[in-house]
Amino acid sequence: MTFSISARCPKTGMMGIAISSSSPAVAARCAHARAGAGVVATQNITDPSLGAKGLDLMAKGLDAEQALAALLEGYDTAPWRQVVLLDAQGRTAIHSGEHTLGTHAVAQGKDCAAAGNLLANPFVPKRMVAAFEEAEGHLGDRLLVAMQAALAAGGEAGPVHSAGLYLVRNVSWPIADLRVDWAEEDPIGELGKLWSIYKPQLEDYVTRAINPTAAPSYGVPGDL
Repeated sequence: MTFSISARCPKTGMMGIAISSSSPAVAARCAHARAGAGVVATQNITDPSLGAKGLDLMAKGLDAEQALAALLEGYDTAPWRQVVLLDAQGRTAIHSGEHTLGTHAVAQGKDCAAAGNLLANPFVPKRMVAAFEEAEGHLGDRLLVAMQAALAAGGEAGPVHSAGLYLVRNVSWPIADLRVDWAEEDPIGELGKLWSIYKPQLEDYVTRAINPTAAPSYGVPGDL
């Protein structure tokens, strides 16, 4: 019921994840990232606690493969989970348990990894990785290109209704945390619209947090 792509920009060190599902509010449960640590997608029959645990392991210096092994060691419900880890150097590791739902598949590429379950076909993650690797520009743009490629390749077996984009870099908070928690149609398209509004203002919000004396105005009524 979910497909996602986790990725890193080697030029900027930015990391992030884009995700979509037929379930509501997928990004609230399944998308996790932390500056300096990495990205965790925990999906299928979701255990959100794997997100923080995986990030903690990578923050301690474990690479993606080591962190995944540690995360699943002694974890009894691993057969029901699909988990993707990407570390701060762009290395990836993926687990799809034996009880992963429906048609499921994974794909790994340069600084990225994609995974999905209840897919229309097993080629969706490969198409996502290929689209991401071919795309240029901001990491957020590239992730959304990959999500559109997933739809073009068939996406989920049924319609998706929620989507999210989560980006981190060299500050302690997410520089983008955009969500479409429910849309009857095309949540990925709606997420793209949100990104087109937010992207030009992204650096302004970072500046306001770091140095409010240099903060640009909001350009809204009442702003002096």
